[in-house]
Amino acid sequence: MRFLLVEDNAQLARAVCERFALDGHAVDHAAGLIDASAFVDTTDYNLILLDIMLPDGDGRDFLARHRLAKNKTPVIVLTARSQVSDRITLLDLGADDYVTKPFDFAELEARCRAVLRRQGGAAQNRLEFAGVILDPQEATLIANDNIQNLRNRELRLVEIFFAAPAQIFSKNHLIDRLFSLSEDVSENAIEVYVGRIRKKLAGTRAEIETVRSLGYRLVARP
Repeated sequence: MRFLLVEDNAQLARAVCERFALDGHAVDHAAGLIDASAFVDTTDYNLILLDIMLPDGDGRDFLARHRLAKNKTPVIVLTARSQVSDRITLLDLGADDYVTKPFDFAELEARCRAVLRRQGGAAQNRLEFAGVILDPQEATLIANDNIQNLRNRELRLVEIFFAAPAQIFSKNHLIDRLFSLSEDVSENAIEVYVGRIRKKLAGTRAEIETVRSLGYRLVARP
């Protein structure tokens, strides 16, 4: 998935980006509101992690404009404010959740997972298609009592397909979802990852089909 981190503390931002990259997420970093607005105007994100006190403004103003524009991308606020009234204000402005600084990375990751589950309307973690079960928590594909382990970006790629069966995804779209803007990636990388997933789906009814000149889609064999 693709996240936007709005945080002016360079050390914290680097740590957060590196932590989520280990899980296969692509994270774009904006050090201020001007850059954050430019990112949001040009890129679709699955989740925004938003600091409040920024050098060029207040993150709460960004959040308010974000919701006023009917942008439904979930937002988790990173805040040093611990007063109940402050947290209530953030939620009323449209924040989906908040994490108080300093925070534990495990807690931040758990809150991200919870918000994304709610956003997708999912009551459970597992996704199933054509008899194949994807367990994001365990990073596994399960079919016919066979368990296939998934590496970080393999997992994120499978999540994309399982969340929207039959939808065609172009290589550029998949690059956009899997990699950050700072990463120099060619379409060959997507071909490699798709090839790996196909091997792990071998022997099941689920198949990633190539749609000539358009991209890939997840289909069920008869």
